[in-house]
Amino acid sequence: MRKLLVDRFLLSVSLFLSLSFFTGCATVSYPPLPLKPKIPGIYHQVRKGETLWRISQAYRTPIESIVKANRLSDADRIERGQLLFIPYARKALDTKLMEEKEEGFIWPLKNKVILFYGAKKDNIREKGINIKGREGEKIVAARSGKVSFCSDYVKGYGKLIIIDHDQNFQTVYAHNSKNLVSVGQEVKQGSVIAEVGCSGRVSTPQLHFEIRENSRPKNPLHYLP
Repeated sequence: MRKLLVDRFLLSVSLFLSLSFFTGCATVSYPPLPLKPKIPGIYHQVRKGETLWRISQAYRTPIESIVKANRLSDADRIERGQLLFIPYARKALDTKLMEEKEEGFIWPLKNKVILFYGAKKDNIREKGINIKGREGEKIVAARSGKVSFCSDYVKGYGKLIIIDHDQNFQTVYAHNSKNLVSVGQEVKQGSVIAEVGCSGRVSTPQLHFEIRENSRPKNPLHYLP
């Protein structure tokens, strides 16, 4: 019996060494576990279409607190199935109720982000995101509201539009080739307001997009689905 156990042990060692030889490493890779902050709270599993803004509203927790607790960078986007730690929350909540109460934000242009919020360009900190586009491509209103500013030239930004929204939000659209709305005009979410261009201080067609709350710039990726 003892000899049988020894033989089995030697066989296990032999298999381990063989695996190490052919793979260079015999360790097993496991998915990273969620962070375990030292403050009370719960984990929220992100569902399709949720944004950090919606989640922060549902739990009445500042976006900045969720970002800090989960060590998210300015370029990070949350994904379906991801676990987010919500500081001081006591139970998991459904954000659908918030969606029924008020309109969210949509992408004004669906394409690759080429410059992220907070990045430095020409020693200036980026106040929004720049989205790659094609000359003449349609830009839509990210949320329903009223056009409060529309200009064919703003230094650095070129052709620019600002729309005022409920809850003291504003959205900014710049580098346009054409502005298709005027000051005072009411616009619906998803309606065409401009065309992509490269006016201002850019050399390729793109959209500079900002979300402001109480006139302060916010990271658009925290609000866009």
